[in-house]
Amino acid sequence: MSHDAARDDAGAPPVLVRMRAIRPELRPSERRIADLFLADPAATAGLSVAELAHRCDTSTTSVVRFCKRLGYEHVRELRNHVLREVERETYDTAALPAVSGDIDRNDTLADIVAKVSLAETLSLADTAKVLDTESLRAAVEAITSSSRVDIFGVGASSIVGLDLQRKLTRIGRTALEWSDPHAAWTSAATLGPGNVAIAVSHSGATTDTIEFLLLARKAGATTIAITNHAGAPLAGQADIVLTTAARETGFRSGALGSRIAQLMVVDCIFIGVAQSNYDRSMEALRDTFAAVHHVRANGA
Repeated sequence: MSHDAARDDAGAPPVLVRMRAIRPELRPSERRIADLFLADPAATAGLSVAELAHRCDTSTTSVVRFCKRLGYEHVRELRNHVLREVERETYDTAALPAVSGDIDRNDTLADIVAKVSLAETLSLADTAKVLDTESLRAAVEAITSSSRVDIFGVGASSIVGLDLQRKLTRIGRTALEWSDPHAAWTSAATLGPGNVAIAVSHSGATTDTIEFLLLARKAGATTIAITNHAGAPLAGQADIVLTTAARETGFRSGALGSRIAQLMVVDCIFIGVAQSNYDRSMEALRDTFAAVHHVRANGA
C-alpha cells in the first residue's frame, strides 16, 4: 500500500483536520499555505504549485515541503484529498443553510446562526473521526479504577472540566474541579497512584494547565489531556491524549467550536465510565434525580 493510500483509509484523520492540528507547529511560510487551504479549500486545490506559492508569498520549495509535512509525495495527492474532503463536508452539512466565510461585522443574526451551526456541526463530525477509541478506552478504564479524579482547565476549558466533574459526581465518583491554578497545583501535588488528573486545553499550550498535569504526573497519577493538538506541550505530560478537531471562527476568544468538541469528548468519557458499572450508575442517576426533584417539590 502506498503512503497516499494509507492516508485514504477510513480511519485516517481527514487532510483538513490534520492541517488544523499541525498548524501551530508550522513555519510561517507553511502556515500561510495551510491558512489558504483552510479558508477556501476547493479554490486552493485548483491552484498550481507556482500559483499557490505566489498567493502565499513563499517559494515552490515551501509548498512541496508543506505537502511532505502532511505525508504526501506530490502536490497532486494533496489536492485530490482536499477535494474529497470538500465533498465529505458538503454531504455532512447538506441539511444546513448554505453559508461561506467567517463571521463578519455585517452578518445578520440569521447568518450568525447558520455559520455557528456549520462550524459546530463540522467540529463534532471531525472530532468523531479523530477521537481514538483505544485512547478513550484507556481513559475510561483509568477513571473507573481510580479513587479520585482531579480536573483543571482555564477559561472556557474550565467550564468543560466542571461539566465532567458534575457528571462523574452524579454516578458516585469522587471528582474535583479546580478553577484556581494555585489550588489546582496544590491538589495535583497530593495525587498518587490510583488517582487520575485530567487537563483540558484547546491549544495545549496554556502554561497553568501544563503545570497542573506535570505536577500530577510527578506525583504518580495517571494523566489525561483533552486537546486539539496532539503535538502540543500539554500532550507531552499526558499518559493518555484525547484529541478534538474543532473549528474556530474569528471569535476564538468565545471558544465556540472548541468547547462543543470538548463537551463531546467529556460525554463519551462519562458514558463509558457509567457503562462500566451500568446498574450502579443507573441507580445513582435515579437517586440524584429523585433528590433534586424531592427538594423542588417540597419547596414549591
